[in-house]
Amino acid sequence: MVYLRSFIPWLAFAGVSAAGWQWGALAGLALSVAVLVADRAGGLSLDYRVLEYGTIVFFAALTVLAFARPDSGLKVYCGALSMGWLAVVSWVSIAVRRPFTMAIARRMTPPEVWRTALFRRINVVLTAAWALSFTLTAIAQTLISAYGLNPLFSIVIQAAGFVLPMRFTATYPERAKARALQGAGARPDLEGGLVS
Repeated sequence: MVYLRSFIPWLAFAGVSAAGWQWGALAGLALSVAVLVADRAGGLSLDYRVLEYGTIVFFAALTVLAFARPDSGLKVYCGALSMGWLAVVSWVSIAVRRPFTMAIARRMTPPEVWRTALFRRINVVLTAAWALSFTLTAIAQTLISAYGLNPLFSIVIQAAGFVLPMRFTATYPERAKARALQGAGARPDLEGGLVS
């Protein structure tokens, strides 16, 4: 799925952090820069790349902190911090009218739909779903870390924080398009499609 590409630095951070949080942060930083450079080299516009820029900022700051203070108490809260940062970036991207899902959706849709109200509305809803998921996951991760619960809880919560919005993202756009067509006077045909 195209959405996973944007989260590769975060997945690498989670995996590599087992060898030390500073190495996880460095891996996340290197991959976040690589993803942005690859997008640019592939001819993709750097507009709407709020998630990618936010990812670079987070991992640059975390790398500096993790190498300067490897025994910092924040190490225990890395999962919560990363999800909290993703939540902040997601909410900010909506506030500045650049929902982060728009950059991803532009890879899969023709340019003529990019400026439509429906495209924008779908991406605001998708980004809000991701933002809500990240927010709830960050809260849960904070509680898990604060109470020293089994790391298995953290893994399950973190996975759910990505899987649930991913499933919503896979189904919502088509439902929103179908509703828009119905609202515009189209009617469902017998095969489940729409007829105008």
